[in-house]
Amino acid sequence: MQDIKNLFFKQEKLCVCVYICVCLCVCVYSFICLYLILLDQINSSVGFKNVVTIDMLREANPLLDVVDHNRRPKDMVTVVLFGEPVRWETNIQLITDVLLTNGRPGNPVTSLHYPHIPVLACNMDLLWMAEAKNPRFGHGMFLVCLESIYKKITGCELKYEALIGKPSVVTYNYAELLIRKQAEQLGWTRPVERLYAIGDNPMADIYGANLYNRYLKAMDRTRAQVQAQGGSSSQVTGDLQCEASDDAKRSGRVMVGGSFDHRLPEGCSSILVCTGVYNHNHQDLPSDPEQTVTEQQIFHGHRDFRFDPSLTQPSFVVHDVQDGVELVFQLEGWSLQ
Repeated sequence: MQDIKNLFFKQEKLCVCVYICVCLCVCVYSFICLYLILLDQINSSVGFKNVVTIDMLREANPLLDVVDHNRRPKDMVTVVLFGEPVRWETNIQLITDVLLTNGRPGNPVTSLHYPHIPVLACNMDLLWMAEAKNPRFGHGMFLVCLESIYKKITGCELKYEALIGKPSVVTYNYAELLIRKQAEQLGWTRPVERLYAIGDNPMADIYGANLYNRYLKAMDRTRAQVQAQGGSSSQVTGDLQCEASDDAKRSGRVMVGGSFDHRLPEGCSSILVCTGVYNHNHQDLPSDPEQTVTEQQIFHGHRDFRFDPSLTQPSFVVHDVQDGVELVFQLEGWSLQ
């Protein structure tokens, strides 16, 4: 067996192929055993490429496996979009198939299913900065394409069950929860009073931080009103319904997290850095929300978010993240030593 193994790896590809044929004729069982043991080595040493196994074939063509019904594709009930894919055309095609067939992409489209099955999306940044000199397309751009194609095909708007991630308030609520838990683990007895959000994108990072700051102020006013009326904070859920919560045009009132059982921060300050999407040559956005799209001034927020120019204005502008962190230390009176 060792001699076979040594011969198997010393010969050229042509000789190996001839040897494989001889082995199959003489001793099929022995060769199969050897092949299974040395499969990975064969692929890399002999030069086999693009190997397709039965499992790979079945996964690529699930309808071919008609015997095992447990492996057959099941109906889809929700579409969750986490981030921009690598092959946009494939993903747009398949997601559209799922939406048009009400979660049964293997069936033909016989009628329009609308409203479609729920769609949840996050990471709505239109652009983001990488090593390239200019910003790259983000997941927000992929959503624009998907929304446009779905409307072009059906004549209906693509609807979202929820939009999560910056600038949605629920994302900042979750971040505050994690910060509070971390403070408790560190043994802090005083609640976190102030939050700082550092980012390079006015339409996502700054907009979201300012929107969350607006939410905190609204929560504080609500708490004061409850206490002024003699109510107890433990009797109030703190699920605040307000248009400022997610600022969605078509989503109506949105329930956002938060509770009077703990003390929320007083506010959230936004710090804009100039080393990413934003740069010093950035033009001011239009002050009129009804005129958000011009030849040089364009609203880069998501379709379902109402544009408020005041929410894109940062509390502070610094050069980079390090300057932002040092600014926070300075504002809080902490030593950098």
